[in-house]
Amino acid sequence: MYLTYFYDSALAQASYMVACQATGEAAVIDPSRNIEEYVKVAREQGFQIRAAVETHIHADFVSGVTELARRTGATIYYSLEGADNGGYDWDDSLSVHGLRDQDIIHLGNVQLKAIHTPGHTPEHMSYELTDGAAGDKPMGVFTGDFIFVGDVGRPDLLEKSVGVKGSAEQGARQLFASLQKFKQYSDYIQIWPGHGSGSACGKSLGSVPASTVGYEKLFNPAFQPTNEADFIDFILDGQPEPPAYFTKMKEVNRTGMTPLSKVSTAVEWYLTGNEVAKLAKEITNLVIDTRSIEVYSRGSIPGTINLPYPDLFAEWLGRLANYEKGIFIIAEPHQYADLRKILINMGMDNLQGFFPLSVVKTATKLQSYDHQSPKNVDKKRKSAQVQVLDVRYQEEWEESHIPNAKHIPLPQLPERLDELTYDKPIAVHCRSGKRSAIASSILLNHGFEVINVEGGFINWENENLEITNK
Repeated sequence: MYLTYFYDSALAQASYMVACQATGEAAVIDPSRNIEEYVKVAREQGFQIRAAVETHIHADFVSGVTELARRTGATIYYSLEGADNGGYDWDDSLSVHGLRDQDIIHLGNVQLKAIHTPGHTPEHMSYELTDGAAGDKPMGVFTGDFIFVGDVGRPDLLEKSVGVKGSAEQGARQLFASLQKFKQYSDYIQIWPGHGSGSACGKSLGSVPASTVGYEKLFNPAFQPTNEADFIDFILDGQPEPPAYFTKMKEVNRTGMTPLSKVSTAVEWYLTGNEVAKLAKEITNLVIDTRSIEVYSRGSIPGTINLPYPDLFAEWLGRLANYEKGIFIIAEPHQYADLRKILINMGMDNLQGFFPLSVVKTATKLQSYDHQSPKNVDKKRKSAQVQVLDVRYQEEWEESHIPNAKHIPLPQLPERLDELTYDKPIAVHCRSGKRSAIASSILLNHGFEVINVEGGFINWENENLEITNK
């Protein structure tokens, strides 16, 4: 048997290839849209990809099952369990095969048994792997978004991202039941999850790529509650706000995204900084500057938004997602391919082009903002010289915040700018200073005078400055 692991660090997404070396038949579990790496490995190993296997309808990346099926002739295997079978609606040109609980995919001596594990989504399937050439017992389970290392899949996405009322609590009940069944596996059984640390599909995912049932029983917090009510309280508490693009992913992954062969390849544009500024001011465009926070703040082309790469790029592109606007990116030329890959995996096919970093120097007018210490900002706050803006999430705000600050979570900022005034500089902060840097670029583009609070709320607290929870 052959088993290998693929990982997209930008989206914290894992996929797997398993194959029977005797027959050369291979399957890819939860492939991403950029399928070249799977095709390359299969070619090198002499495999034919026969199966493209889905654990569920993904919310955080574009599934590659349709791309893989079109390119290799593989059959798509998907869940028939759950309400409305998850809502899949496959193109008639694709080879598809629906699975029920306990159904088996055969790949020579290797078998993948479908195990219905609802909770994260109603249709969710895990896949139990057995190498028939070695024995008749399973060696592990591909758990998708059901179980992660140190966490489990959140059950609230259908309600928060798609608007299915009441599905969060129902999903939590299903997830608890699925976990009780899963605990019956022997401790040696390996766990191969669909995501790692950094994914918004859970609240505390570990960065280790694999685990075992026994280890998770001992140390995974979600395995510890022994009654349903305690588990529901635990799993629904503190779940992060889902990125905006999750809604779009749920939509496109029901049917399959546009074939990559029909998506135009973005190229480098040769414009001046002034011409880029004109592009950025058009409401139909989004121009992203990927330079560091510090460099961007010292001088940027008006109208651009600062999403530093790689630090904040993928996460906040997803949280500020707009699938209607044409996207342009200012970056290092050697980064173009990786940036395009990220956008493709998020379904943002409206990438129009790239500009090299040198374009910034050709603009005749640049915008900038200051970074100031919490103590300095506090003095100005007390003398009413600034208005304080907190762009953290609601849960962070409710725990504690700066007195009389204005609260607008960063994802909501573009739509709520009319709640701010132009008569005073805006001192903007988040937890550590990263989100507030993105907010600073948005505020600059709308004519506000901006101060980014150095080190954010963490430094504010470390300086023992005034806070409240009222």
